Amino acid sequence: MPSQPAVPLPAWLEPVRRAAEDITVEELTRFVPPEGATTRRGAVLLLFGDGPAGHDLLLTERAHDMRSHPGQVSFPGGSIDDTDESPAHAALREAEEETGLDPAGVDVFATLPELWLPPSNFAVTPVLGWWREDSPVRAVDPAEVHAVYRVPVAELLDPEHRVSVRHPSGWTGPAFLIGDDKDLVLWGFTAGIIARLFDFLGWTRAWDPAVLRDLPDHMLAAHRQVVAEPPSPDTGLRER
Repeated sequence: MPSQPAVPLPAWLEPVRRAAEDITVEELTRFVPPEGATTRRGAVLLLFGDGPAGHDLLLTERAHDMRSHPGQVSFPGGSIDDTDESPAHAALREAEEETGLDPAGVDVFATLPELWLPPSNFAVTPVLGWWREDSPVRAVDPAEVHAVYRVPVAELLDPEHRVSVRHPSGWTGPAFLIGDDKDLVLWGFTAGIIARLFDFLGWTRAWDPAVLRDLPDHMLAAHRQVVAEPPSPDTGLRER
């Protein structure tokens, strides 16, 4: 699996590549693995493409009846297995398993700093890829993935599609409204990475964080099981 682009990146992704070299973990999250801690390692794929509606990102919606994070939108990804050569290898393998993506058409051009998710003790490496050659994608296993989306970057940047979401625990954070009817809420870990990366790039357009929405009921199954526990950021990681 490629570790760097086989051909030059398109011009619109050059700022993303440069940002990945300079951005720090503190500019992405306040959580870092404690020194010497034993963590579970994972990787997610931020796959940028040129789709029918322009520049886009590949995202998945988890099955609505899953035990953890039901119905949440996330990057393809999962645990790094012993047989994986690198975080990039793991991210591409998981993306293929979840969406049917052909990894041969993807050029990995950077990684972001490793991010720690305290509730699950995952140390996650975001892997940045360019979808050089499109391949069909779909929900390979409906028991795990409800739907697969190519979300236009322009729609993610549109202030009309930016809101804050509120969890019953009191936690609030940035979110994006996606899907044909803009009724699908992208929030948590995935939304945080996108929002902070866009901020660092200077792409973010002014939006109103005071526009607040409660999370949909189908996303709150884990909250009902453990009411006192703060929300675990959405990772899309499959626990094995």
